[in-house]
Amino acid sequence: MTEYQEKHPDQPIFTSEWLFPSIKNPSKHIDERRYYMIMHKVGEVINIDYLGTHTMRKTGAYRVYEQSNHNIALVMQLLNHSSEKVTLAYLGLDKEAREHILDTIDFG
Repeated sequence: MTEYQEKHPDQPIFTSEWLFPSIKNPSKHIDERRYYMIMHKVGEVINIDYLGTHTMRKTGAYRVYEQSNHNIALVMQLLNHSSEKVTLAYLGLDKEAREHILDTIDFG
C-alpha cells in the first residue's frame, strides 16, 4: 500500500474496515454488482476469461487449506459453511473430484 501511495500521491487515502470500500462512503462496502464489474475488467486486462465474484474467496480458501496442512475445519469456519462436506465441494475436493484426479494418475 505504501508503494501505491508513493506512486499515486494525488489519490485520496481511505481507511475502512472493508477490503473493497465504497469510494463515496468508505464506511460501506461496494455491492456485488460493482465488484463483478471491477473483476471483469481486471480479467480483461490480465487476459483471464472468467474472474467471478467468488474467485478471490475460493482462491483464498484453497490457499488457507493448503498452507494449514489441509485443515478443512479451519477453512469451513472461515467460509462460514455448515459442514466440511460443503467446504470440500466448494474447494472442488469432494469425492467426485478426488476420483477424477485419481483417474489421471499413472500408477505404473
